[in-house]
Amino acid sequence: MTDPSPRPELTRDALAARIAEVALLRGTFTLRSGRTSNFYLDKYLFETQPDILRALAKAFAERLPPDTDRLAGPELGAVTLAAATAMQANLPFVLVRNSKKGYGSGKLIEGVLKPGEKVVIIEDILTTGGQIVEAAKTQEAAGAQVIKMIGTNDRVEGARDNIEAAGYRYESLFTTKDLGIG
Repeated sequence: MTDPSPRPELTRDALAARIAEVALLRGTFTLRSGRTSNFYLDKYLFETQPDILRALAKAFAERLPPDTDRLAGPELGAVTLAAATAMQANLPFVLVRNSKKGYGSGKLIEGVLKPGEKVVIIEDILTTGGQIVEAAKTQEAAGAQVIKMIGTNDRVEGARDNIEAAGYRYESLFTTKDLGIG
């Protein structure tokens, strides 16, 4: 049985170190963007650690604009982050698919998203920002207003420029430099 006693909160530096400790892999990796990298942050390795997930949810919640109606998490990596942040901030959230499923309801957005709602998208690792911009456009097509995007880690490979060029407000909790990479 696990010990349910409260754990001390991680400071920003301790959280960055903890993410790098559990999720930084070295080698040759092809990223979603198609680029090749000599390192990879395995989001599933850090998003499945309770202390890290708790600290990330708190950090995301602290950065939400006061007029946020709903959170969104692009599949699959950001779903855990969006769910944890929704619990921390007491806000509902939706899941945004990359493509329609070929069965069931076939929706791109799972959960309730009402026209006019102000949404903050929570994301895991950003390289070029392509997936988060796609998720924003999907939500806007459903009538929502994306008021901010927040990522866990920006690889500093163009995401900020691409996101801001697309007209969105963006913030990242960490960059690769913060995690001691590069």
